[in-house]
Amino acid sequence: MSDITAPVDDIEAVTQSGWWRRTGGALRTFVKRSPLSAFWGVIAALIVIMALSAPLIAPYSPLKSDFRSMTKEPYEKHLFGTDQIGRDTLSRVIHGSRASLTVAASAVVLGTTFGAFWGLACGYFGGRFDLYSQRIMEFLQSFPDLILAMAISMALGAGFGTVIVAIAITRIPFGGRVIRAVVLSLKEMSYVEAARGLGASHTRMMMRHILPQCVAPYLILATTHLGVAIIIEASLGFLGVGIPPPTPTWGNMLADSLNAGLVPPWWLVLFPGGAITLTVLSFNLLGDGIRDALDPRLRGAA
Repeated sequence: MSDITAPVDDIEAVTQSGWWRRTGGALRTFVKRSPLSAFWGVIAALIVIMALSAPLIAPYSPLKSDFRSMTKEPYEKHLFGTDQIGRDTLSRVIHGSRASLTVAASAVVLGTTFGAFWGLACGYFGGRFDLYSQRIMEFLQSFPDLILAMAISMALGAGFGTVIVAIAITRIPFGGRVIRAVVLSLKEMSYVEAARGLGASHTRMMMRHILPQCVAPYLILATTHLGVAIIIEASLGFLGVGIPPPTPTWGNMLADSLNAGLVPPWWLVLFPGGAITLTVLSFNLLGDGIRDALDPRLRGAA
């Protein structure tokens, strides 16, 4: 029995080592071609790790008040200072990354994925379905992203799920139109025509022959739209129609800073605003690097 299973184990080990080798080679190539994007990719990964491990690395509870240290500038006990009721700003920034990234990632995955499948169907079937679908997408794109998300959030009521749905709806037309353009060029390729001639069903042609070629633009859309979703979420929180308090998010932290007076304390504005800027910048530049790596027309230039 051991003689029979040994070759199978060897094959699995070789396959796994080959996968790790290809993955490592792809990462080395990406770092060599786009060192700046790779650097910002590391920053984005560290931000994600910080969000996942927020309860472990935050020095205090984000909701705990210290009334002896209200509106204190940064010092040894509170490195990022405290707010008006003595809550630690560093802990709130760390926990705010969890809420902001969760909302942004969920909205981008939901909206971009739905839009991608909608664009796949539009590009493949065409006709009246494509015509009516494009008019709906144009209607959604006619509104600024923040205005549309704010209107949906106000109509549905403030809440975690509501903010995700509101931001996701703003991402649908972008994913739909980009993937539709890709499908329009792919469905005329010779291998798709060959599959159609062999009698392949519409579902098989879309899922087996066309959809895999849409993965690269989908990944580029997801990474670049993540930064936009973070800004929209922070804007909704700042305007008071996002995730309601006491859940800390970077947007409602900026809104809370206005309650400290006409000129808010600098640390209550600098650190949440810096977290938003750093996160958006890292994901946008990472998306640019992924686009350069996956787009065959840009590989030579890179």
